Amino acid sequence: MNDLDRSHDPAARSWVASANDPRTDFPLQNLPFGVFRRRGMRSETARIGVAIGEEILDLTACASDGVLLSIDDDLVARLGDDTLNRVMARGRDAARTLRLAISDLLRSDVNAGDQRAGVERCLLPARDAEMSLPAAIGDFSDFYASIEHATNVGSMFRPDNPLLPNYKWMPIGYHGRASSIVVSGTDVVRPFGQTRDGDAPAPTVEPSRRLDYELEIGAFVGRGSTLGARIPIAEAGEHVFGLCLLNDWSARDVQAWEYQPLGPFLAKSFATSISPWLVTLDALAPFRVPARARPSTDPMPLAYLSDRADSENGGFDITLEVYMSTSAMRDANVEPVMLSRGKFSEMYWTVAQLLAHHSSNGCNLRPGDLLGSGTVSGAAKESRGCLLERAWRGTEPVALPTGEIRSFLQDGDDVILRGYCEGGGARRIGFGECRGRVLRALPLASPV
Repeated sequence: MNDLDRSHDPAARSWVASANDPRTDFPLQNLPFGVFRRRGMRSETARIGVAIGEEILDLTACASDGVLLSIDDDLVARLGDDTLNRVMARGRDAARTLRLAISDLLRSDVNAGDQRAGVERCLLPARDAEMSLPAAIGDFSDFYASIEHATNVGSMFRPDNPLLPNYKWMPIGYHGRASSIVVSGTDVVRPFGQTRDGDAPAPTVEPSRRLDYELEIGAFVGRGSTLGARIPIAEAGEHVFGLCLLNDWSARDVQAWEYQPLGPFLAKSFATSISPWLVTLDALAPFRVPARARPSTDPMPLAYLSDRADSENGGFDITLEVYMSTSAMRDANVEPVMLSRGKFSEMYWTVAQLLAHHSSNGCNLRPGDLLGSGTVSGAAKESRGCLLERAWRGTEPVALPTGEIRSFLQDGDDVILRGYCEGGGARRIGFGECRGRVLRALPLASPV
């Protein structure tokens, strides 16, 4: 809580009226960063913005109009880019300064008169914008940081040995595919893949029949590191720009056949969805909580993964929810139904530990690189963050309000992730949503 400043004041209000709605994800105390274009203007260069209530503050316009007077010229110049990479590269101090300056511009008891009029000209209704990926993502690594998820999945496929010996010693992860990361609202085509059922004599190639979602948090790297250098865990937080929602779409039948001995490949590389708004670590400061306590029977983290401050304040009290809407539900005007609700604070490994481990071999990290947490699952059935667990490999199908059931996703299904932080005397803030619809597989002979 030492990182709190006037931008976190829960009583502060904005002159943007919609930001004062208690239900909004984007009050004055949040100010997440994203990249957008005006709707229908695909030929227009993308612009950097901040969400405020139901509006977007166009930071590119603010920079060119000379509104951000308290920001240094170099940072102002970077706000003219069409991605956040160069802003991220400036590090946490610059992000903190920029966020505070924007808060003052939008705060009702600070900004008045001619300056407010200048800022008002830089506002755009969010409904008139199309969101883009917030950064050019050079690399994507996905972890496996929920011990409940690891244990549940392991118990399905290795009932005698559900949790492998290395799990409690280091964050387990794999290198994913950056080029197929898409922004919320992008449809996802059902993938083809090689699968093999039971004792079938040979595998077949067909559309995945066990398509799944995974509820995750993504962490965008801010200031990077050089090849050969390691990021100490005590400094890891200075290298994270912000967090987003992430859906790691997974073809379970393809994964089950291909994953040994080198891990997932085509089962996950066809698409990963992320929410468009990056909630900065500074906005999340009121919601930092202790890292999950380990039982005395578990090994303590090795020295490079251990830090007192991270142990005391390395968790994030984020509530995460998954909703589904099927074609039949939409036809019947039935609202999306919640499938699960979990807590990011229950992860076995912290974000700082993921980043410190990633760089521990000298692997360089670059601004805009993305780290996924892995599926966020808890101990309760209602907190399991994927259908594989929620329907327990198809043996406990999920019943929907229309009478439909789901063990895995069907064509036309919408998956919607939502996340928010609340409590502790702070203003509630949210992540918006991460949404994707499953489309039928394309014929194998379709052109590329």
